[in-house]
Amino acid sequence: MSEAALNTVHDVIIVGAGPAGLSAALNLVRARRTTLVFDSNRPRNAATLHAHGYLTRDGVSPLELRKIGRAEVESYPNAEVALARVESIEQRDGGFVVSAVGLRGAADRVETTRAVLIATGLAETMPDIPSIRIYYGTQLHSCLECDGYEKSDEALALIGETGDLAKRAFELSQWSRNLVVFTNGVAVVTDDDERALGVLGIRVERRSIDDVVGERGTMTGVRLADGDTIECTSGFVRPVWTPTLDYADGLALARDPSGLVTVDARGRTSVRGVYAAGDSTAPGPQQLIVAAGDGATTAAAINRDLMGTLQEAAVLAARPSVG
Repeated sequence: MSEAALNTVHDVIIVGAGPAGLSAALNLVRARRTTLVFDSNRPRNAATLHAHGYLTRDGVSPLELRKIGRAEVESYPNAEVALARVESIEQRDGGFVVSAVGLRGAADRVETTRAVLIATGLAETMPDIPSIRIYYGTQLHSCLECDGYEKSDEALALIGETGDLAKRAFELSQWSRNLVVFTNGVAVVTDDDERALGVLGIRVERRSIDDVVGERGTMTGVRLADGDTIECTSGFVRPVWTPTLDYADGLALARDPSGLVTVDARGRTSVRGVYAAGDSTAPGPQQLIVAAGDGATTAAAINRDLMGTLQEAAVLAARPSVG
């Protein structure tokens, strides 16, 4: 990263311009807080064409939702959204220094702030199946609540290698019981769970997967390593989600066993002045509307905490001097 001048102190710097980050930014600028949002423009849901369950925006493209949200935030004079990737956050002089690398020709930035909100998302690691990305976002999805309704009564595949696969299969059964659970040769579904799923007519397929297959961009089935193909018109995949928080390592934030940032009910982390909202906090991946609400809740806490700091300073200044 090249040298960049240390700029004026912001009230809040937000890392991440998804629903959580932009919702928080909107509420903070309306509280007249000088707010800078760093956006690396690498959303986890970039492959998703339509997002559901967001009141007044059901079926909207996530990219369009981000575009609208960014424009709303930037319409306020005390707001800025910068295209940059945050490299580090350091505590200094009762505040924080945030260093970021500019993207697409934007300048590198070194900014100071009174408070930081972490609102970055998660990295997705898919099962090692060659063509899975071809159908991801169209026929294959990861969010049951977001896309289950559109798959009602279809012949579905549920593909994954994690210990919660049976739980997700039971949840998915409310939209379709014409369902095959593919473990890709990994023993993540117990015999008891397999028998319980069988009561619902749901089959567990334990053989290894060769590939997801289709015709003209439309999924038609899952081909197994032994050559058998099981017909499925669409389905769901369970990725492994990993927090993308290397830039915050210097803060030594408390995290849960999954690496997600530990926060209280208002988004406060273990480090005073640092907050987190959205996918980087438990339980992890969230619907867009939930993440946006999380961001608004945390913004209110940030604003009140900053006001409390001002009040403390005013009380100290108002005390009569001794001697």
